[in-house]
Amino acid sequence: MMKQKSTKGSFFSRRYLLKLSAAALGGAFVRTAAEAQVSTTPANSKANDPTRIPGRGSSKLGSRSPDEHLERLVLRPSPSGESMTPIQNLSGIITPADLHFERHHGGIPSIDPESYELLIHGLIKTPKKFTLKDLKRFPQHSRICFIECSGNGWSTYFKKDITEAVTPQRMDGLISTSEWTGVMLSTLFREVGIKPGAKWFLAESSDAAVMTRSIPMEKGWEDAMIVYGQNGEAIRPEQGYPARLLLPGYEGNTQVKWLRRIEVSDQPFMTREETSKYSDPLPDCTARLFSFVMDAKSLITFPSYPYILPDKGWWEIQGYAWSGRGKIIRVEVSTDGGKHWFPAELQEPVLSKCQTRFRYLWNWKGGTAILMSRAMDETGYQQPTLGQLEKVRGKGTFYHFNHIRAWKVEKDGSLKLGLNEMV
Repeated sequence: MMKQKSTKGSFFSRRYLLKLSAAALGGAFVRTAAEAQVSTTPANSKANDPTRIPGRGSSKLGSRSPDEHLERLVLRPSPSGESMTPIQNLSGIITPADLHFERHHGGIPSIDPESYELLIHGLIKTPKKFTLKDLKRFPQHSRICFIECSGNGWSTYFKKDITEAVTPQRMDGLISTSEWTGVMLSTLFREVGIKPGAKWFLAESSDAAVMTRSIPMEKGWEDAMIVYGQNGEAIRPEQGYPARLLLPGYEGNTQVKWLRRIEVSDQPFMTREETSKYSDPLPDCTARLFSFVMDAKSLITFPSYPYILPDKGWWEIQGYAWSGRGKIIRVEVSTDGGKHWFPAELQEPVLSKCQTRFRYLWNWKGGTAILMSRAMDETGYQQPTLGQLEKVRGKGTFYHFNHIRAWKVEKDGSLKLGLNEMV
């Protein structure tokens, strides 16, 4: 039996492959998330042989197999509601557009693309209105990146409507990754001419809440986009059709959907959403405002509740890691509640400000175990424990819960959320 050793050095694919080979040569089988899903799917009871009967013909619009049952989890169907992505059931890093999480403040508006206009005014030389056709005439750019709600995981932290019987989707499903297509905001800034002294801009939505957020001009010049495409098609109405603001790495609420107005100024606008909401009370009775960047975070999606490990042996622990600061450079996995950490394998592609898949080969011997993961990004920032997070930010905030998550494996192979193990 191979003995594992903790290491602080970098991890190479060769080491991971050697583990796989050792398991195979020893007569063991490696169980993966995909294999687990197949094993829990009832066998096809149809008597017809598909090789003897012609299948259905072509259609104008494709559909999923009737044997696949993927859907978002709707928490609040009201205008100020949300639905969560089934992250434990997805493959790769791209979230299908119809499964991208939702978060709304005033419901989903219906906007005619032919009458759509984006106004840019304020501290600029030439105020202009851009139609959707105007936006599409500018040089087109695409970017694969995640969007995460800043309140992702808050109910887990406060144990609100949460028990140990919770799926990854219910815990952290307010995150999704897409390929976004549109025009760089810097291109539009050059088109209207930014005056000296411009430090901030206001992004305003067309929804019933008139969602508004102040954004630093540096972000606008760096990598902000006005996007009208998602995963090869027009963005969905839930994601801001016909156009939204994309701010890679920033908290989701700043990436204003159904964008109708941008106002450039020399100071932040101190709107309702960035004063009464989306601010972080600190232990010293002050508040952290404009906490834009989503810090490094990771989550094991397999094995997780409600899956039950059917037998001992080799299992492939899988999950996601991401950071709004840049690329993920390292993910470590612990199977004993954080006493020992081992480097996981990062699955390509590893992109900046994007979800990254990780894998770790684990030999479960039938005892209790506490599964954890922690991520590090290219700035050197490492995902904290809950205690480390509370020491810095206190217990009064509702946002940016990027602390280490835990899954508890019982002797019978059942899994549940390790609420008491996240300390």
